[in-house]
Amino acid sequence: MTNAASRPVLAVRDLTVAFAVPRGTVRAVRGIDLDVRAGEGVGIVGESGSGKSAAMLAVMGLLAPNATTTGSVVFDEQELVAAPAATLRRLRGGRIGMIFQDPMTSLNPVLTVGHQLAEAVLVHRKVSNKAALQRAAELLDMVAIPHAAQRVKAYPHELSGGMRQRVMIAMAMANDPDLLIADEPTTALDVTIQAQILDVLTRLRAERNLAIVLITHDLGVVAGLADTVHVMYAGRVVEQGPVDDVFSTSTHPYTRGLLACLPRLDHRDSDLQPIGGSPPALDALPPGCAFAPRCPHVIDRCHEEDPVLRPLGVTQAACHVAPLPAPELAGPRTTSGPAGAHGTGADAAASDDAGPLLQVRDLVKSFSQRSRLGGTRAGVVQAVAGVSFDLHRGETLSLVGESGCGKSTTARCVVRIVEPTSGSVRFDGRELAPLGYREIQPLRRRFQMVFQDPQASLNPRQRVREIIGEPLVVHGHGAADVRERVDVLTRQVQLRPEDLDRFPHQFSGGQRQRIGIARALALEPDLVALDEPVSALDVSIQAEIVRLLQHLRDELGLAYLLIAHDLSVVRHISDRVAVMYLGKIVEIGTNADVYERSAHPYTQALLAAAPLPDPRAERARERIVLTGDVPSPVNPPSGCRFRTRCWKAVERCAEEEPPLADPGLGHAVACHFPEVVNVLSRRPVAARSAPLSAFAPPTAAEG
Repeated sequence: MTNAASRPVLAVRDLTVAFAVPRGTVRAVRGIDLDVRAGEGVGIVGESGSGKSAAMLAVMGLLAPNATTTGSVVFDEQELVAAPAATLRRLRGGRIGMIFQDPMTSLNPVLTVGHQLAEAVLVHRKVSNKAALQRAAELLDMVAIPHAAQRVKAYPHELSGGMRQRVMIAMAMANDPDLLIADEPTTALDVTIQAQILDVLTRLRAERNLAIVLITHDLGVVAGLADTVHVMYAGRVVEQGPVDDVFSTSTHPYTRGLLACLPRLDHRDSDLQPIGGSPPALDALPPGCAFAPRCPHVIDRCHEEDPVLRPLGVTQAACHVAPLPAPELAGPRTTSGPAGAHGTGADAAASDDAGPLLQVRDLVKSFSQRSRLGGTRAGVVQAVAGVSFDLHRGETLSLVGESGCGKSTTARCVVRIVEPTSGSVRFDGRELAPLGYREIQPLRRRFQMVFQDPQASLNPRQRVREIIGEPLVVHGHGAADVRERVDVLTRQVQLRPEDLDRFPHQFSGGQRQRIGIARALALEPDLVALDEPVSALDVSIQAEIVRLLQHLRDELGLAYLLIAHDLSVVRHISDRVAVMYLGKIVEIGTNADVYERSAHPYTQALLAAAPLPDPRAERARERIVLTGDVPSPVNPPSGCRFRTRCWKAVERCAEEEPPLADPGLGHAVACHFPEVVNVLSRRPVAARSAPLSAFAPPTAAEG
């Protein structure tokens, strides 16, 4: 809904932001220009530390006291740089709204969401408290929170992550702003919740001619929401232009590198191409082009002269060697390497003469829920409710699904961090359930786990050498053996020898994840459980970790049990995929089965919700946006657990639980009415399959 001929709502010219720190001056933003018009979506992308958030915080006047801002920021003909604090307070929350990255830390935990929304109204409007609370309920309804009149009385911790993010959107929209700045509004959210958030933003933009600035590292989100995109690196915009052109014919090596890092949901990649090296320190920038030390097309001039943005067709790029020749691979990359070498799960099973490495049957894990008063038992949370699967040597099986579906608990039960309530876990033919601590200790070296948050799972008081070597010490290895093994592991995960004497806080997120992987490999395991190993990492670091995991699997013959919510990463690395919902597996099959022949409505909804980093394909897709939240595991629905959110549910679904079985489709599905559809290509796969439009949720009028 862009009106290119209109006067910009926001005009930024030569904006710079510098922070005074003890070691010198950090030049976070180094002269950027930006125009945003009514009804336009503008995306700002780049790696962490590129200056995206700092630039928009400068627009809002929310920088720390040690920041110095120069240049011009004009909002509706009013200059904001050096504007009085009273002027900025009147605009913030009034005509300019902002959605912050983490709603849990942005919302007051001791006030109801209704009180906080009403406060945003009262600050900018002369209305009664009753009218403000009524407006709060209207805002919650506007962002599609069910039972809005009751939700105004809820506290932030009583809402799901997606609902809290929608509350932040409601707060930003409380006074009908002209400009909305969204800072990573969908980071670390499930794809279904992300789709709901993007759907709300798209609807508000269309209905209110709202201008949106979207700050994100997720290029798929930008592809679906933005009209123009600005790619930032080391505090500068290095490429900008219409989103279709920047994605399809990018001219800057950095933009090309970001796109080459991305695994694709709609096809399997042979290999990802991470950008080598790391972004420069902003207090010690190299001479010339800041990207030159990482650029594969660098020439002498790049080290001497900092390039300026110049027109290159319909886009602009700051590069001496642009425009680059067209990429050699214009279409989908073919499958090869570790994923292709290991083949599908069926192939792995056929070649595995010794049988499955891991056999899980009817696994159940329940947690007792205690009341706040007296500690009496208030209910039972069945986190895992009868899960069964096999995992073969050299194979990667991924567990996917929304938060709270039981993925991580399943993995923790497998590696015996958590004791199962019932069921069978057989590792290499040996039943683990009856084994006590002393009996299972020798087996623990054969199955290890890499945790989601390396910062929390690494001892901050230990050096890297001690962290990696600790499992060896625990299992009785001598000092010389430990030193030798740590040196080998350091090379395997591509850390430097000098890194061994540093502490975890001195590393980036990707480097800390490498340390966690090295620790998991110390005892030469056969099975590694990976719990969200690339969650919330920059795309380049994510590509590095994914490539490392594939290389280690290929070299060491490891089996992976991967837990992830990024379906693109799962598509790239997995042999087989199991889709979980509310403690149960609802569909399981080979990579191609699940992505190209999905038969369960929930799987189809997940795939339809995941973004594609291709603007044209993203706009052409038909959405299946799930409504409502996952039911409580304390009191799950009768029959099929997905029926409360399923558009195909009938009376039978409430009375009879569908078994996980193959209904003649070639893979197992737990649904009374399975229909095979290729959601990603929007084509039916079998003659009896309905078109994708038949799988859309009913409208309000249809019930």
